[in-house]
Amino acid sequence: MVKKIKFFGAISIILVITFFALYSCSRDEVGTVSLGLFTTKDIKIEKLNDPLIPGVTCHISNIVADLSFADPSDSSISCRQTGEITPEMLSLIDKSKSGDVVFTKSKSILFKSLKIRRIFDPSTQTILYISYSTKEIEGSFKHSMSTVPLWGTKAYSVPVTTAE
Repeated sequence: MVKKIKFFGAISIILVITFFALYSCSRDEVGTVSLGLFTTKDIKIEKLNDPLIPGVTCHISNIVADLSFADPSDSSISCRQTGEITPEMLSLIDKSKSGDVVFTKSKSILFKSLKIRRIFDPSTQTILYISYSTKEIEGSFKHSMSTVPLWGTKAYSVPVTTAE
């Protein structure tokens, strides 16, 4: 009886470790930085290709806490032009002041998520990408921003300035 319990206990531990190892892997993950030997937290770096503007690639880094029910809210984003950006692509995006959400990732079972939002600034012909946490942590909503100027692309048009 004791041997059966030890056997099933060992199998359970192997399954849990395998689950967390596979859970933390992503096909869009490009790097992992360990935060130390005695922690279950790592910095994961993922790439995101904008679905409407495939000529833009963003790299997002955020802390992933394996074996924890809540990941920290800190994140960083860097976006660059990695291909062609055309007027047709630009015509597909939401040009309102709030833009639209390009990516969402759950960060805890308590309704916290990491979101990436795209906003277009016509006055500078720039696409802005902002990553942010949807839950206030220590009095702050954590966020980070990156910009991709359209200068030099087919999508660039001369900004219209208005008199003040």
